[in-house]
Amino acid sequence: MSYPQLSEEKKQILQRGIVIPALPLALDRNLHLDVRRQRALIRYYADAGVGGVAVGVHTTQFAIRDPQIGLFRPLLELAGEEINARSQEHGRPLIQICGISGPTQQAVAEARLAVSLDYDAGLLSLATLPNASHEELISHCREIARNIPLIGFYLQPAVGGRILDEHFWRDFAEIENVVAVKIAPFNRYHTLDVIKGIITSGRGNEIALYTGNDDNIVADLLTEYYLPGPGGMVRKRIVAGLLGHWAVWTRKAVELLERIHRATPEDYPALLSLGTQITDCNAAFFDAANGFKGVIAGIHEVLRRQGFFDKIRLLDPKEKLSPGQKEEIDRVYRAYPHLNDDDFVRMNLNKWLS
Repeated sequence: MSYPQLSEEKKQILQRGIVIPALPLALDRNLHLDVRRQRALIRYYADAGVGGVAVGVHTTQFAIRDPQIGLFRPLLELAGEEINARSQEHGRPLIQICGISGPTQQAVAEARLAVSLDYDAGLLSLATLPNASHEELISHCREIARNIPLIGFYLQPAVGGRILDEHFWRDFAEIENVVAVKIAPFNRYHTLDVIKGIITSGRGNEIALYTGNDDNIVADLLTEYYLPGPGGMVRKRIVAGLLGHWAVWTRKAVELLERIHRATPEDYPALLSLGTQITDCNAAFFDAANGFKGVIAGIHEVLRRQGFFDKIRLLDPKEKLSPGQKEEIDRVYRAYPHLNDDDFVRMNLNKWLS
């Protein structure tokens, strides 16, 4: 049976490791898609040097799928068009990733829509199937994989994900059209479950690992796993990130990944120290102190400060900055000026918004 495949060129790009920001949603005062600001964000990411963009994921707000809101298809169309245009402008492929969610019928429809709009892969969330059995989950994943190349997604339970054990990740990795996994449980034990499952599947050399652990970015990228596989010990690394945190200060994220990729062991202490500063920033942006209630609002606040947004506008009126979160973002801005890319944005913002 034939089904959509990721090209060899893009598989190699994924395997090598690229910065993939999770796209925030730009809204106007009527909570309609703000086309100009949405395009500006994608232009920013492309000029910053990212290798792909993830659209319709948690950072984008899952509510875009609500029929009364109706933003899922319009956003995919606009983002896909802009990503393609930037890819041509820069003369290099930008991988287009679409978030896939919901029960099987809905997820298949989203996958087919994404492929029709030239998206390369689907980031599959299982958060809407909290009570499905192991067998039901794997059957669901196999069905989606017949329609689009799959990137698995371990979403942390604090923001709606579910626990997925090593057995699940082994069986998931055995699905032929799985090309990568985003590991985002914000938990070292669960992160290890994913890696062990993929290694024991025998497909460790075929499936790229991306961190979604925004609280542990640098340590994830510096760690080499050395674990038993079917034929003996296997070495495996997380090669890059698909991150909501990388939706802001993105130029610095690209520089960070380049630095990590060329690092020698002598560089590790300085990089790990830098990683603690990045985690401190993430705690402010994602509102860790309040159980991540302000995670999306925090990202929007940083983009507002940089001029991409004129105001924080979210689809869910209950989502907003938590008390004290703005002050925490003030604090990390003062503490770590070397981590922001405000100068880069300031130089180019008018061009991106034009």
